[in-house]
Parts: sequence; C-alpha cells; structure tokens
Amino acid sequence: MTKRGPLPHFRASPEIIRLTVMVYIRFPLSPRNVEDLLHERGIDVSYESVRFWWQRFGPKFASEIRKRRVQHLRHHSNWRWHLDEMFVKINGERHYLWRAVDHEGEVLESYVTKTRNKKAALKSLRKAMRKHGQPEVIVTDKLRSYGAAMKETGNADRQETGCWLNNRAENFHLPFRRRERAMQRFRRLQSLQKFASVHAAVLNLFNSERSFYSRSNSKLNRTAALAEWRQLCAD
Repeated sequence: MTKRGPLPHFRASPEIIRLTVMVYIRFPLSPRNVEDLLHERGIDVSYESVRFWWQRFGPKFASEIRKRRVQHLRHHSNWRWHLDEMFVKINGERHYLWRAVDHEGEVLESYVTKTRNKKAALKSLRKAMRKHGQPEVIVTDKLRSYGAAMKETGNADRQETGCWLNNRAENFHLPFRRRERAMQRFRRLQSLQKFASVHAAVLNLFNSERSFYSRSNSKLNRTAALAEWRQLCAD
C-alpha cells in the first residue's frame, strides 16, 4: 500500500501550495493579487484556490511551526512579556484581539474575545502561561482588567506599566492591520481567530528583526526561514 502524501488529492504540487499559502499570509495581498503574482511566474492558480488552500493548510502549517519552536520559546521567552489588545470589527461589531509578545518579538499567543474585561484578560494570560510558563516581567498598559488578572494569577509583582514601555506589542499590531485591510475585514469570529493564529505563527518564522542585524546576517536568517517553511508537512 502506497503512503499518502502530506497534501493529498490536489493536482498542484506541495511546493506550489506552500508558496501560495506563504505569500497570502505573509504579505498584505488579496487572493486575486496572489493569483496575478503567481501567474507572472508561470503558475496558474485561481483566487478561489488561494482562499481554499490557506483555510485548509494554513492551520496545519502554523501548528507544525509552533511545535518546532515551542522548546526554544520555553527557554528564551520567559524573561519579559508584552501584553496588549486591539479592537477588530466583525460585521460592524467590535471584538478584541489579545496578544502576548516576548522581548524578542515572538508572538506567543493570539486570542479573540467579544469583551474587554477581567475575564478576557485572565483567559488570554492563562493560555500563554499554560504553553510557555511564567515570565519574570509582564508589561501592560494601564487597563484595569490587566491588574485584576495579574492579582488572580499571582503576577501582580511582575507587572510593569508606563509610557512607551509597551511599544513592542503595539508595533506588532501593524502587520495584522495591513492584512485586515487587504482582506476587507472579517465576517466571523471563528475566521478571525483562525487567521490571527496562523498569521502569528508565520510572522514568527519570518521575523528576522532586520534592523538589529547586518545585511549578511539578515540574508542568512531569511534563507533559514524559507528552508524551514519548505520542510513543513514534507514527511
């Protein structure tokens, strides 16, 4: 009996599927933009396939990226966390995307809620701590919900608030905002949660912090990230 491939029942090769998913998630492009971009390179993919492939394989790729990085994060991400929330509208109704980012710019957790209160902040914090352990310092803004959540989890003495201290998390909202505009916003909470999780994993893989490295080191980091992406679901 022949072994079924990692991306079965599709006429397109796994390499084309990986490339399409990467381009769509990583860059602020619509499915039709991705279709035109690939067509210029001799790859015939419809915009419906772009949308279907990211929904079908995006979570699978993101899960594998997280599995490969979780051991590294447990040893290097517990020094300083930055927690922040941003509002996202779904069919005109305001929702909140909570993020936990470490000191190196790694998005540890993305969680969507309908409310912006202690319960939501507590659940977001506990999800991050369950996966990555307890940090030494947690930087937040002055939202009272964070203070209440810190007291309940025993992190009140680890919390830091102050002007510009949380710029690390604020800056990581910008790539998602650009993707939100390209996607013409979201229509369902489940779609928002799925895309936020996949986008964070891909952002972590290709985030090379280019402003802190020389040109040669940035090229090496980019090459390593691309090589890792091409190995996703290859077995």
